[in-house]
Amino acid sequence: MKNKRTYAGIDLEFAETSAAKISVLPVPYDGTSTWGKGADKGPDAFLDALENMELYDIETKSEVYKKGIVLESPVTESMSPESMTEAVQQKVNELLDQGRYVTIIGGEHSVSIGAIRAFNHHFSNLTILQIDAHADLRPSYEGSMCNHACALHEASQKNNLVQVGIRSIDISEKRYMQEGNVFFAHEIWDDKAWGEKVLTRLGDQVYLTIDMDAFDPAIFPSTGTPEPGGLGWYETLRFLKKLFREKNVVGFDLVELCPNPKQRASDFMMAKLHYKLLSYQFEFDD
Repeated sequence: MKNKRTYAGIDLEFAETSAAKISVLPVPYDGTSTWGKGADKGPDAFLDALENMELYDIETKSEVYKKGIVLESPVTESMSPESMTEAVQQKVNELLDQGRYVTIIGGEHSVSIGAIRAFNHHFSNLTILQIDAHADLRPSYEGSMCNHACALHEASQKNNLVQVGIRSIDISEKRYMQEGNVFFAHEIWDDKAWGEKVLTRLGDQVYLTIDMDAFDPAIFPSTGTPEPGGLGWYETLRFLKKLFREKNVVGFDLVELCPNPKQRASDFMMAKLHYKLLSYQFEFDD
C-alpha cells in the first residue's frame, strides 16, 4: 500500500494529529485562466518541491512543521467557477471551525474568492492584503464573477483591500481601487519605506493573498501571466516578516504557479515562501 503523502514528507507524527495547528489545502483549479495554462498542476509541483526542502528555518531558528501540518485532500470541484468557489468556501469554513491555521495553495487566483468569503465569516473587520502584478478587480469576466480576473473585486467592495506590486490593470478597474491603498510596482521599487507605508493602511487582522506573478519573472518565471518589473525575494521577505510580527495574519494563500518541467526553481521558491510564512507566523508560539 502506498504511503499517504504528507506536507514536505514529514512523519505522520506531525502530519496526522488532532493537535495539529496548521492545514494546507490544495486547490488545483485552472478553469478561467486566459493565457498560460497549467496552474492546476501548481499544487503538485509545489508539493514535489517541498519534499526536497530542508525544514530548519535559519532566520527564525525554528522547525515549524513540528507544530503539526495536515495536508488536506484537494478541492477538485471544477464544474464551474461558481461551484469551485462554493466548494473552497465550504472546506475552508470547516477547517477554521476546527481551529486550524489555514493556508490555501492554488491553482489560479479565482480560488481565493471562496477562501476570502470563509475568512470574512470567521473574522470581523478583515483587511485583505493582495501582493500581485495584476489588480484582478473586474466585476465579471467572460460571463463569471468568479473568474481569475475578478479575484479581488468582491473584497474591494466588502473589505479594506490593500494592493502591493500592481503593474498591470485594465482602465475599468481603476474605479474599484481604494484610494491610498494601491502600491504600484513602479512607485515602490526604489522607495525603501514602502513596507512601512503599506503597514499603515492595514487593520489589525489581515488575510494575505499572494499571486506569485508579483515577483519579477527573472526569479519567478513559471506563472501564467508574467509581468516585468516585479518584486525581489529579500525585499519581500523583509516586509512579510514585519507584517507577521505587527499584525494578526489570520491565514494566507499562494496562487498562480504554472510549473515548467524544464525550470523547477519557481516550484521550489513557492515552497520556500510558504514554509517561510509559516515560520514567521509561529516564530513566537510556545
